[in-house]
Amino acid sequence: MSIEVLVPGACTTVQDLGRHGWRHLGVGQAGALDAWAHRIGNLLVGNPASAATLEIALTGPTLRFVRPARIALTGAQIEARVDGLSLPCWSVVDLPAGSVLRLGRCSDGARSHLAIRGGFDLPPVLGSRATDLRGGFGGLDGRALRTGDRLPADAGGTGRLRVAPWWIDAHADLDDALPDPAGVRVLPGEDALAEPTALAATQWRVSASSDRQGLRLDGPPLALAAQVERISAPVFPGTVQLPPDGRPIVLLADAQTHGGYPVIGHVARADLSRLAQRRPGAPLRLVPCTRQEAAAAACVQRHRLARIGEAVAARLRLAPFAALRAGTAPTREHP
Repeated sequence: MSIEVLVPGACTTVQDLGRHGWRHLGVGQAGALDAWAHRIGNLLVGNPASAATLEIALTGPTLRFVRPARIALTGAQIEARVDGLSLPCWSVVDLPAGSVLRLGRCSDGARSHLAIRGGFDLPPVLGSRATDLRGGFGGLDGRALRTGDRLPADAGGTGRLRVAPWWIDAHADLDDALPDPAGVRVLPGEDALAEPTALAATQWRVSASSDRQGLRLDGPPLALAAQVERISAPVFPGTVQLPPDGRPIVLLADAQTHGGYPVIGHVARADLSRLAQRRPGAPLRLVPCTRQEAAAAACVQRHRLARIGEAVAARLRLAPFAALRAGTAPTREHP
């Protein structure tokens, strides 16, 4: 089947879990910025975690489904309507053939994900279907969606508009050790600051110039303890750099593979998805942590994902779906 793009949205790209094993050749990772939402979406529609989804930034597309499809919307809450009916996020929805899905504004974050059963069947490049916007390859010709595009997919569905009577908690990834969604844990970097506590003590705000390459932070400029000549060194998603203006940049999935700016921290892997949901102007707190704390947070996240996967699989086997009609809403319950 194919899915027709009627309206592309602000920046909608095909993403999976990224392109790994090529950084030594200068090829970046790309992939879903909110890997947690990406994984949950694929769980809901019965896909492997590696299946491609659509990453929707700020404002979503309008899509026509030629054949029946099973979909899930995760990440930031997003306005979603089919035939005048509002669809829930973080649940499973079956769409009949000919459905036009209208996705509006992301309301409580910056990015949503649309997963479809079977994934988006685009040719992999270097082992991944992820769109690398900087490199101009992967996904759909290395770019965001445009009006008139057709996305190949082999989606399963029942042929009726139905929604599961249960849902996933949108905040299930919040760690009890760091309940503030504006906070991310940061390990020490290789370069020391003149004021060691300044990075954590500052209430940063996300700059409007941020993109998939990195979050630029607005706040008082920071200074290094010592000015030393640097050569380019490897960087990764989560690396916190300090450019000459003294305002940090937190690298994201489309980051370059090497950089010459001082490195003043590294965001814990478990918190990278939180960065994806910080909108321009949103606050961001950088909370110091140790390697042991970062490893424990990653372990907690893996366990939660496994438990959600088991619960979703059980619900899909046992719980009937409910027809969605005008003026009605499905009964909602946790899996």
